[in-house]
Amino acid sequence: MNNTSKQYDSIIKICSDIFSKKMKDYGSAWRVLRTSSLTDQIYIKAKRIRSIEEKGFSKVDEGIRSEYIGIINYCIMALVQLELGCSENTELKFDEAKKLYDKNFIGAKNLMENKNHDYDEAWREMRLSSLTDLILMKLLRTKQIEDNQGKTLVSEGIDANYLDMINYAVFAMIKIEFKC
Repeated sequence: MNNTSKQYDSIIKICSDIFSKKMKDYGSAWRVLRTSSLTDQIYIKAKRIRSIEEKGFSKVDEGIRSEYIGIINYCIMALVQLELGCSENTELKFDEAKKLYDKNFIGAKNLMENKNHDYDEAWREMRLSSLTDLILMKLLRTKQIEDNQGKTLVSEGIDANYLDMINYAVFAMIKIEFKC
């Protein structure tokens, strides 16, 4: 588990660096997006990963690694939007955005550590394609909850699905980065 924690931290660094650079390039324009729009962005990325996995190649010169990073970062943005709400006033200072980003990534890591303990690192035996499929399933669940105006009868909420997607994408990134 200690190795997983260190590997997870290295993925946090990769994703956080990209988030920070994009914040400096684009600012916080993403604040205008509703969570349903962010869910659709994540869906597009997951569908592209699955398409590349099934076809064995891509015609656009970007592999699946960047798509997993995008899934992670969009999920964190969605968690921030759930907390703050979308806003026409998209101004969110870099330091505040980064603080919210870090808080949500730490929350995802804490959840991963608890679940990873109980599941005894079963994800390490999974195929990359299965992690993609689990993300797609979580996306379809999230879309259904959104279509139900956030109401569930017995299921976890939208935030729990975003957290799980972050962790599945981090596991995929660990498999890619560390060749495991």
